[in-house]
Amino acid sequence: MSATTWSVTPSGPLRGDVHVRGSKNAVTKHMVAAILGDGPSRISNVPEVGDVAITSDILRSLGVDVDHDQQAGAITIQPGGNVTADVPLSFSGLNRIPILLLGPLLHLTGEAFVPLVGGDRIGRRPVDFHVDALTAFGAEIEHREDGIAARAIRLRGTRLALPYPSVGATETVLLTAALAEGRTVLRNAATEPEVIELALFLQRMGARIALSPGRKFTIDGVDRLSAAQVRLEGDRNEAFSYLVAGLVTGGEVRVHGCAQDRLVSAITTLQAMGARFDITDDYVQASAPEGLRPAAVHTDTHPGFMTDWQTPLMVLFTQARGMSVLHETVYEDRLVYVPALQKMGAEIELFPTCLGGDTCRFHDTNAIHSAVVKGVTALRGARVEVPDVRAGFSSVIAAAIADGPSEIGGIHHLVRGYHRPAEQFAELGLSIQPL
Repeated sequence: MSATTWSVTPSGPLRGDVHVRGSKNAVTKHMVAAILGDGPSRISNVPEVGDVAITSDILRSLGVDVDHDQQAGAITIQPGGNVTADVPLSFSGLNRIPILLLGPLLHLTGEAFVPLVGGDRIGRRPVDFHVDALTAFGAEIEHREDGIAARAIRLRGTRLALPYPSVGATETVLLTAALAEGRTVLRNAATEPEVIELALFLQRMGARIALSPGRKFTIDGVDRLSAAQVRLEGDRNEAFSYLVAGLVTGGEVRVHGCAQDRLVSAITTLQAMGARFDITDDYVQASAPEGLRPAAVHTDTHPGFMTDWQTPLMVLFTQARGMSVLHETVYEDRLVYVPALQKMGAEIELFPTCLGGDTCRFHDTNAIHSAVVKGVTALRGARVEVPDVRAGFSSVIAAAIADGPSEIGGIHHLVRGYHRPAEQFAELGLSIQPL
């Protein structure tokens, strides 16, 4: 279903089974790491999402052979000996992978150019952390109007402390330090499961990486990395989204493929709201037969409540009895999807102050990063346009409990980050028609 607009008709409680594949936030970073190997690396449990296709095209443009077997859910990356240094400008603004290629391309060619980064419009994702890290490794960086150019004869290990535990910057350091000369020590690193997955994949390729308490990575550079094989862990963003889809509609969804330990803070939050769980080694299932209670939740870096979970949670708040509070502390503009929910009848008030948690780094700024949500609220069908991946999912599940059909535009955002969402929703009983 390739349409960019869906007509969604409420069809009662969503029930059934969903099988999630690997995270889009993991697979694309593994693809970048694979170009550092000395042979073909194979990544399995790969989701069919737009970001995988974009990243495949970026790597092919650099001379890397990418074989994507969609039927098997696997990608094989063969670096070859003729990797080029410049990511074409045609990939400007499509996703954030180009910035992560700077370090690997410097190792492979001694120079690199990447166009301006893109991705969801959820606030500033400064490249300063990446650039500062690469400069510390010894790279010469030039900011151009259309992107970033870099040169380095040899990258050397360094000591770094991130101003904020940025996932992307941590990944840049891991990808660069693996082949840098000497030891790199990174403090205040991100430790999200997807980051750990990348570190483990690099270790499987021969990198010498140690994680210590206190968000500290120590990486001893090696002369070469080998090819490797890996099966991705299940997408915790997607798993949580479908669990909430069941709860929002008064049904229950059984999610397979995502281990309980990747959903700990999510499960705890939903339990506090009145959800009951059935958890086995094979699946996680949630239901709320007695209804939902309100909650005060603030997002945070891992192991806190992740920022990607807050968009479906906001819809769930509209069906909880009472006033709920959401405090976003990771991205200052993540609430851009709220107007679409308000158009559908959600009673949400936004604030530039810190509510529902400790004062965050957006305190005393103009960033709208807190929300108060009234429930239980009846939602109505509407025509809305979604601005990003997670907002797309929240709009669809809001439409699933509206009083009539809705038209959801910008569905290409949803398809960029979720594995076959139309088919998954259909199996749960939701009526969706492409327009």
